[in-house]
Amino acid sequence: MYRSLNARRKSIAGRHFHFLGQNFAKAFDVKFASKTGTLDYVWATSWGVSTRLMGALIMSHSDDKGLVLPPKLAPLHVVIIPIYKGLQELENLVKACEPLIQELKQLGIRVKLDTRDTQRPGWKFADYELKGVPLRIALGLRDLAQHQLEIARRDTGVKQLILMKDAPEIIKSLLNEIQDGLLQRARQRMQAMSHYVDDYETFKSKLETTGGFIYAHWDGTAETENRIKEETKATIRCIPLNNPQESGTCIYSGKPSTQRVVFARAY
Repeated sequence: MYRSLNARRKSIAGRHFHFLGQNFAKAFDVKFASKTGTLDYVWATSWGVSTRLMGALIMSHSDDKGLVLPPKLAPLHVVIIPIYKGLQELENLVKACEPLIQELKQLGIRVKLDTRDTQRPGWKFADYELKGVPLRIALGLRDLAQHQLEIARRDTGVKQLILMKDAPEIIKSLLNEIQDGLLQRARQRMQAMSHYVDDYETFKSKLETTGGFIYAHWDGTAETENRIKEETKATIRCIPLNNPQESGTCIYSGKPSTQRVVFARAY
């Protein structure tokens, strides 16, 4: 899977699938019994992901404040930051939070109550924004007296006051909204950075001006792909599995083509 990244409108290889042939089998002497009863070296493939996926995640969703993590991947869903003066106020707030924390955990929501007295609340707000925690809750004695709390979304920065009794279901709903919203924004960004071209001059112009993914016809030869790479530094990133078949001409050679492939410059 490849994603065109917003910063430089280039592509990054997120995960790879390789046909390894018999090279590794010969190196490690791995054999199998064939139908004829003879031993032969196995044919191998490699399927996997790398830490580049984390780089793509960070570059795709995050902003100038730090990480923005999809809830399904975030190690922590909710952080609760008490606003207090003195140990007694802290104890009262912690006691009031205990039922909410247990309800959230029962819903499978990962939650943390930050009771550190070495940092002020404002510092903690910035720290958890930097770490990309999807939801932040601030709770003070005034909020507690009105049975409410303030919740802030990391993706949009929107804050709202909600009743404590409604908090578990609202938090669950907000996490789903954040997950779906980040996905839709990424899809819209990818669509906005995808361009269809039919001639080589437009192809080169798009690479220099807008970048992103370029869908263009290709004659299917390695020679043409290599020449395009040498002249533009763009390569074929993938041939989509659901690619529509359409008649056209290769943007470089002018030879017949049956489908468009995805070109991009890569990191």
